[in-house]
Amino acid sequence: MEAITNKFTIRQSPFSVAVLDSNGNILNYSNRFAEAIDEQKDLTGQNYFTIVPHVPHAFKKINKDNFGEELTITEVSRFIPLDGKPQWFEWKLSQWTGNEGQYGGIMIYFDEVTESHRDKELIARAMDVARIGGWEVDLVNNTIYWSKVTKEIHEVPQDYVPDLEKGINFYKEGEDRDMITALVSEAIANGTPWDTELRIITLKGNEVWVHAKGEAELVNGKCVRLLGTFQDIDDRKRMELKNHVVSERLAIATQAANIGIWDLDLVKNKLIWSDEMYAIYGLDKSDFSGTNEAFEAALHPEDRIMVQEEGARLAMEGALEFDTEFRVIWPNGQVRIIRSMGHIERDEDGNTLKMVGANWDVTESRDAEKRLKDLLSITTEQNESLMNFAHIVSHNLRSHSSNLSMLTTFLDTENEKGERERLMKMLLEASESLDETVGHLTEVVQVKAEASDKIKNINLFNVLTAVKKNLSLMLEEEGAVCKIDVDKNINIKAIPAYLDSIFLNLFTNSLKYKSTDRKLELKIKARNLGNKVLVCFQDNGQGIDLERHGNKIFGMYKTFHKHKDAKGIGLFITKNQIEAMQGKIEVESAVNEGTTFHLTFKKP
Repeated sequence: MEAITNKFTIRQSPFSVAVLDSNGNILNYSNRFAEAIDEQKDLTGQNYFTIVPHVPHAFKKINKDNFGEELTITEVSRFIPLDGKPQWFEWKLSQWTGNEGQYGGIMIYFDEVTESHRDKELIARAMDVARIGGWEVDLVNNTIYWSKVTKEIHEVPQDYVPDLEKGINFYKEGEDRDMITALVSEAIANGTPWDTELRIITLKGNEVWVHAKGEAELVNGKCVRLLGTFQDIDDRKRMELKNHVVSERLAIATQAANIGIWDLDLVKNKLIWSDEMYAIYGLDKSDFSGTNEAFEAALHPEDRIMVQEEGARLAMEGALEFDTEFRVIWPNGQVRIIRSMGHIERDEDGNTLKMVGANWDVTESRDAEKRLKDLLSITTEQNESLMNFAHIVSHNLRSHSSNLSMLTTFLDTENEKGERERLMKMLLEASESLDETVGHLTEVVQVKAEASDKIKNINLFNVLTAVKKNLSLMLEEEGAVCKIDVDKNINIKAIPAYLDSIFLNLFTNSLKYKSTDRKLELKIKARNLGNKVLVCFQDNGQGIDLERHGNKIFGMYKTFHKHKDAKGIGLFITKNQIEAMQGKIEVESAVNEGTTFHLTFKKP
């Protein structure tokens, strides 16, 4: 009855268990065991090690000598079946004896522990990779335990036996050791946990940064145990410190150079600015909402579309870097020029995720570049004008000199009275021509010399009407029609005498070279263009063949019509006068249709 009861009890056991004789044959087993090996037939009498192939090989030789004084042997083993998926089993073996105390065999219990053991294995490997060790201090028995990784971090042998004092003394002497001492003391006294980064000096003398975490276990308000983790963070910490030094230097450099750093997350539409950015854009932090729209609102209206199109182009091309310039308008209305450089982060499909860059104000440098270019342009023009003037002086004076020299030679050798009188008359005419040439050259020199300190703000309409009034009689005699379409509020920067001379010359030229086939019509218009004023002076006269004379039209002594009063000095002087006032003159003309002069002046 007892055997039946035992058999019934084992069969109903919730565990996978089997009772074996000394030869490994099954005497009894649980239903759970049969289910585990997927057998429905009676297993009594069969050899256990044959029907359970994943039993550890060492179990086949177990006898009573293996147990000694232990009642149970426990082992966890790994088994890889034919499908290749590893399994873990926990085995427990207990010996049983007969009625007279003799060794009868073993009782085997096993259970699959794959999931829990896999988690433990992965955690153990992760801690090895992350260099995380564990530790425990038993304050009741005054013992300390270090895990394998903890010992590796301290560079001590695996049989090293630490104590609390030794463990603390591994921390670098000074603030690190003082800090850990204070933290441990606080934990023992009040149960306060800690989480800190400190330096230790290993047994081999190496300095290592570690992340130390600890907590206290209290019983009846008294600390009985300390436990925690210990991680090697030396590489990461040293990189952090190095980056911190670099960041500090970069911050100092950007602050000194007034360079602003910005970070735009396009997915979240979040824009982060460094403090320098607000100064560059003339904004207070409270006035900036931190969005891309807020940035675009500060752009100059003429540059806003350009910046948007530039962004679209970069997105289309898949660019990773950008370098551009644009203008912004400060709240006080001041316009500044900004240089922007940065990096574009994209996802695998090329979509822009983030943009990071730097801005700095280049207004002063761009203004300086413009002044330098203007100065270079003026210098080039002046050098060309000087060369032109030198050629004119050389050519014209040499011609007069040769003519005078030849006449005086003839006069010196001529004895006939009538011929001498003729030569004297020619000599007088040559002298008068030389005097006139010198006068013209002197006038050109005066144009260049007097320009700088005589420029004033002048009303353009008043000057034109005054010149027209002075020539009204001549215009009436010719039956000319003159239309002045100029706003009465337009002012320009000019020298009054030059401006009178310029328009007087243009009016008289139109009168001189009027067409014989039609009445003279003059049309004068003006308009503002940025910081300049453009004047259009048009007539319907004879016109000029620009294909033949275009490159000589403003030259000295250049004439293009057979007019008795044409001397070729007027337009030369006019061009020099306009350029002396930092303006410009250009011409359009067609034979028998008329001529249009385009004059550019600076606004006040």
